Amino acid sequence: MKAHPTPGFLAVLAQIAPGTELAQGLERIQRGRTGALIVLGHDKVVESISSGGFRINTEYTPTRIRELAKMDGAIILDGTGRQILQAGVQLMPDAQIETQESGTRHRTAERVAAQTGFPTISVSQSMQTITLYADGERHVLEPAERLLARGNQAIATLERYRHRLDQVTSTLSAAEIEDVATAREVLAVLQRTEMLRRTSEEISRYVLELGIDGRLLAAQHAELLSGIQVDNQLLLRDYSDAEGQELDIEQALEKLHEVSDAQLIDIDGLIKILFPHSMVGQDDQLTPKGYRLLSQIRTVPKLVGDRLVASFDNLQLLMAASTSQLMEIEGVGEQRARSIREGLARMAESSLLDRYI
Repeated sequence: MKAHPTPGFLAVLAQIAPGTELAQGLERIQRGRTGALIVLGHDKVVESISSGGFRINTEYTPTRIRELAKMDGAIILDGTGRQILQAGVQLMPDAQIETQESGTRHRTAERVAAQTGFPTISVSQSMQTITLYADGERHVLEPAERLLARGNQAIATLERYRHRLDQVTSTLSAAEIEDVATAREVLAVLQRTEMLRRTSEEISRYVLELGIDGRLLAAQHAELLSGIQVDNQLLLRDYSDAEGQELDIEQALEKLHEVSDAQLIDIDGLIKILFPHSMVGQDDQLTPKGYRLLSQIRTVPKLVGDRLVASFDNLQLLMAASTSQLMEIEGVGEQRARSIREGLARMAESSLLDRYI
């Protein structure tokens, strides 16, 4: 499977995940060692490449599709997989469509998916594998036991990344409050957050593909992600003008998502994303604007936070502001002003304790 599967592809994976009726039918076909070619959808294009067979138009059940798979020819379902429309169909897709497959059934399946745009499933009679073709992707379904093993390994990795992220985030917060934060500390948080995001996406795919077998994995995943207060967009906003000119945050995040895993652990490479003009060194001190820490105070809406940063320019000035000065900002009354001061004070105390005790 590709590193970034499309939403359409993931939706099809969910349709055939363990616990669904489609999955039960595929398992019966696989155990029966008959093989099958199944198209999930029907329109004029499918009709134009179909020959022979017979129309059924009956409700889908795992037993019915298992029996129909004993015959030669493809089985055509509706897009939801709830109706069996045709069976015993000979499919004749465009032979000019390129395919890397060698077996006849798999070659046909890949070409049908490419020509019609409908997901196509090939169950190999000899290899006992189930292959899905959808949205230009090819994916061989793996046994639940193997997926669970990989998922558990990814969970362990996520737990390590979460622990390390908490450490570097605490270090950065303390450094920001003391006004001694360096580019290296900022990049460490950016790096660990992206590592966490990638591992989380991987686990989400395992959970999706495992269906009902992935419930425990999903619960562990959710627990590890709870309470994370780091947002790379806010982090980049805090330092977006460190070079004296505004950083394109969306473009920077896009570049960050696109770098390889090997490039992600290269701090020198990451500095070019956050500081593309290479005017900032890893050990240079930077002053944050305060977006990230303000976002952790529940009583401060985003719009009010933006106004506060615009008025006080950086975190140090914001922390030094009095209640009356804060109240001069639109949307900040006396109660909210006190809440802001208390919230920043608590974060300062907590961060400094974590740093020195």
